[in-house]
Amino acid sequence: MVVISVTPDLALDMGYTYAGGLGVLEGDKFYAAAKLGLDYIVFTLLYKNGYVSYRFSPKGDPIPQPQPQPKDFIDALKPEDTLRLRLKGEDVCVVPWSYELGSAKAIFFEPTSPEWASKLVSRLYIESSVEERFYKYTFLAKSVAAYIRRNIDIENIKYIDLQEAYTAILPLILKIPGKYRLIIHTPGPWGHPAFPKYLFEREFGYRFIGDIVVLTEVGLAASREAVAVSAKHFDIMSKVIPHFLEKIRYVTNGVNIDRWMDPYLRERIEKGNLSLDEFIRIRRKIRTQLIRFLRQFKEVNVKDKLVLAWCRRLVTYKRPDFMRRFIEAHNDLDMFFILGGKAHPYDGEGLRYMKIFHQLHEKYDNVIYLPEYTVDVAKLVLKGVDLLLFTPFPAWEASGTSFMKAGLNGVPTLASRDGAVIEFVIDNVNGWLFGEDLRDLIDMHDPRANKINEREYSEFEKRLLDIHDMYHNEPERYYQVSLNALRTFLPRVSIERTLKEYYPDIVKGILF
Repeated sequence: MVVISVTPDLALDMGYTYAGGLGVLEGDKFYAAAKLGLDYIVFTLLYKNGYVSYRFSPKGDPIPQPQPQPKDFIDALKPEDTLRLRLKGEDVCVVPWSYELGSAKAIFFEPTSPEWASKLVSRLYIESSVEERFYKYTFLAKSVAAYIRRNIDIENIKYIDLQEAYTAILPLILKIPGKYRLIIHTPGPWGHPAFPKYLFEREFGYRFIGDIVVLTEVGLAASREAVAVSAKHFDIMSKVIPHFLEKIRYVTNGVNIDRWMDPYLRERIEKGNLSLDEFIRIRRKIRTQLIRFLRQFKEVNVKDKLVLAWCRRLVTYKRPDFMRRFIEAHNDLDMFFILGGKAHPYDGEGLRYMKIFHQLHEKYDNVIYLPEYTVDVAKLVLKGVDLLLFTPFPAWEASGTSFMKAGLNGVPTLASRDGAVIEFVIDNVNGWLFGEDLRDLIDMHDPRANKINEREYSEFEKRLLDIHDMYHNEPERYYQVSLNALRTFLPRVSIERTLKEYYPDIVKGILF
């Protein structure tokens, strides 16, 4: 039986066809599906100019630029037969480029003509208008439908998983009831796009009742079930879409252990005889590899400092301001800070924080900022640091997986009580927690949000200072928490466990 996943972005170990967590998660699923021997196809778009890269002006302002695909990625793709479809009343030629790994296949759709269609999917998540965004995802839906009709026996399709609502146009074109599932990856409004109904009438002849069509509603109506990505996310979404409550369940995200865990550390822990002393020795070796990498960007003098990382998309709800405040208040401590991530080029607040992080990088010897936080960079950082910082505003993070990747490598996390963290982190045992487990979607500009931020920053600051003291004055206690993270995460965070919960009737007999 064939499993299909449709996603706006996909992060393989090459190329720039992703913007953040969703793409990386879908990449982890792809590699795991290949390992498990699943008949698995993931559909996405070929963004010739990637997502976004940045350079900084002499004044420190981030300047967005295209992110052309590297040659090794393009060379790894093979063209399949040209498809033809109608979009905006014109014929569009489409090349499906495939990348195969074992039983799994990734298909990247590229419109080759007319020119306006080629420009439509030039870059990921970057559009100049609502109409352009609508046609980009309509193109994805029509391409997927055309490919399936030509190449796949519909009777052999078990699941069509729609990753986020941007893919929910597909059921309006390819009407095969009982196959679709909508996977909801965020409670935030950016994950629930809406379009004027006239666009659907113009393109499809459909006359929706309301003036605005919310794609999440379309996807939920057409799907047999909806899946949230953590237990807390399930609880929050049950209040956002209560009229579809009977369709919702949750499958907590996981990570690909083969992709993210240090192989030697994995070998030692799986043999079952990893002592605390040996663990410390391995951790220090991995950390040394990270420091060697960082010296490509800036001369650093880490010595015995506590090395911490805050690396993720630069967006307000992830609270990058916690890092600015802490660094400026406590720069004299034996700490080394790795900041990473970039903003969407239309997000003014995110761009402002890019400038602030760049200024911190220039001002302080113990701060390094990596705006190009790629998969390869993430692998080094999440393995090599001493502490990961995970600070989203409560209720806004659907799951998060960086703390899982870190934990697999014996790196504990100081985290707010959000996303999937509360399913894995036990305070003072395998990591540390701060803040409240709030479950209402409070607008970040609401005065209540400011009060919550102030209260939680104070607790974050205190906990981080306590961890700093533990690291320097009670190192065995710190390393025991680190080893506990490894031992408790490894049996539970595997993406193979996630796939088994998604496809219990296909993925059978797998032990975790």
